[in-house]
Amino acid sequence: MSFTALFGDTLLTKDGDKRTKDVLSGCQAVGIYFAAQWCVPCRALTTQLAKNFTDHLESKGMRIVFVSSERDDISFKECFSEMPWVALPFGRQDLKAALISKYGVSGIPSFVILDPSGGTITKDGRAEVLKDPRSCIHLGACSQVGTH
Repeated sequence: MSFTALFGDTLLTKDGDKRTKDVLSGCQAVGIYFAAQWCVPCRALTTQLAKNFTDHLESKGMRIVFVSSERDDISFKECFSEMPWVALPFGRQDLKAALISKYGVSGIPSFVILDPSGGTITKDGRAEVLKDPRSCIHLGACSQVGTH
């Protein structure tokens, strides 16, 4: 499945809306991060994941898309401002619902990792991040991330 089919035509970046295909072009893996700032476990995982992303994963070709469970746009913007990755626009609740359904997300935080073609590497990326706080390199298909 294409990333545009999953996330829509645009993703929110720190520089505004950008075309999904441009933002995710050439990536080695894509993480879908379901979280909210009001969720205490989410705040802890966000801190750890942001450090891993900045220190290791981004330079190795991983991209992360934040899918917010914030209650309003102001909270979403505040939460997103603290993250070093892109986000599904807050108003795209239709796409959020489709992603939750597709990946069986039943609570937050949740972190799904996809391969470059949109296939699922793992639906339990949260456990992978907690197991290896530096990277997801030990994941089978994610080994590509560590070699580029």
